[in-house]
Amino acid sequence: MNPRQYVVYVGFLVLMVAFSITLRDAGFLTAANLITIVQQTAPITVMAVGMVLVLTAGQIDLSIGATVALAALVAGILLREYENTLLGVVGGLAVGALIGLFNGLFTTFARVPSFLVTLASMGVVSGLARTVTNLQAIPIVDRNFNTIFGSGSIAGISTAVVWSAAAVVVGHFVLRDTRFGAHLLTVGDSAIAARVAGIRVERVKVATLVISGVCAAMAGLLYAGRLHGATYTLGDSDLMTVIAAVIVSGTRLFGGSGTVVGALVGSLIMGVLNNGLILAGLTVSEQLIARGLIILISVALTLREERL
Repeated sequence: MNPRQYVVYVGFLVLMVAFSITLRDAGFLTAANLITIVQQTAPITVMAVGMVLVLTAGQIDLSIGATVALAALVAGILLREYENTLLGVVGGLAVGALIGLFNGLFTTFARVPSFLVTLASMGVVSGLARTVTNLQAIPIVDRNFNTIFGSGSIAGISTAVVWSAAAVVVGHFVLRDTRFGAHLLTVGDSAIAARVAGIRVERVKVATLVISGVCAAMAGLLYAGRLHGATYTLGDSDLMTVIAAVIVSGTRLFGGSGTVVGALVGSLIMGVLNNGLILAGLTVSEQLIARGLIILISVALTLREERL
């Protein structure tokens, strides 16, 4: 592991100690508050896994926040109209896969940078999320869905946490122990060298963006299950949080290196930071400023590493 990647673990410990001391009277270290942090961080963790794979391949996906909302809304509509849990889940995940497929195909075959493609699709998908229900929230009363995606528990552990843990395990295995993961690293490091080695670069890029879309859709289902409903505002502020979580973990912005476990810790850092700032009485605007500063510092460290 690159020594710089240890920074995320040290940062997490420092943040925990700092809030434990300064917010000891606000209930920061109570079991209920810590459980809340982990549960609220679950969707961010799932999206962070997908973002690690995308960045490792030298791409980026800015449409994840909008995908969260549209996937949750489509799942909610299907559950309301057909009262079929499986159909709602498959429909929601299909939305993410199709958005990711569009992003991937447009990026590879139109030869447009993924930054621009996903920036455009973010606007399109966000508009669709507002149009599909005419800005109305969709209540979800399907008990099976709500139990599976956030409200239930397995051996006392929230199902949302179980899903996020599963995403981390699978993502880590894919990146470190599979041929596809090796291809991601090679493509992100040098697409030209990857082509010379016989790797189908375009297929790898499309696959990573599809995975990112599915992860965002999964996060949408977790939000919908925990909140027992879906609305077009779901995921609105998640893009910055996910990128911050992934960057502070040591994943390189320009591809060739990534860490799923680090992204998990990065997600927890963002969850602890948000929770601590709320308990400290800071406003939403001040929380956004704090996250922005973290991203700025992380980008500076990444760019410095590139120049060495």
